[in-house]
Amino acid sequence: MALASGTKLGPYEIVASLGAGGMGEVYRAHDTVLGREVAIKILPPVFSRDVDRLRRFEQEARAAAALNHPNILSIHQLGVHDGAPYLVSELLEGETLRSRLERGALPASTAVDYTLQLVSGLAAAHERGIVHRDLKPENIFLTTHGLIKIRAGEIASSRRVWIARRRHHPGCRHGARNSHGNCGLHVA
Repeated sequence: MALASGTKLGPYEIVASLGAGGMGEVYRAHDTVLGREVAIKILPPVFSRDVDRLRRFEQEARAAAALNHPNILSIHQLGVHDGAPYLVSELLEGETLRSRLERGALPASTAVDYTLQLVSGLAAAHERGIVHRDLKPENIFLTTHGLIKIRAGEIASSRRVWIARRRHHPGCRHGARNSHGNCGLHVA
């Protein structure tokens, strides 16, 4: 479902296409109420006929929207346009980690910085019982301001991480415990 520039989805006005793939099309849009640029991902209409896929999409979007962390993509809204579900998120400027790595290895200090940011975002999700099911360079975005953003709108899973909640997990070493008194992932 290609949308022309100027098409309106509620308060959002399409500005330009940013790309398309098997999971839908992504557009740059203008939020006419708040005066900001956003990204809108529109799923193929066939997804709306697949009840399980649509339910999973909505559940995953809600799980990602529940997170508030500088290293996790912010989700603003879910909606439907002409039978096609869409998701509104913050607009990211930059490139994926995959695109960056195609140009060569990262300097060690940059790799360490990116890793710390990635772990911080994942730890915040894990603290809320949310697991990223598809972490790969294509789902990690490097902003032009040097921030790592985990693109989690379509891939976060709202399920309890029972292993991180167990008090005596075999992976706990030297009595290490997080703020919940167990050995789940925690970054201070």
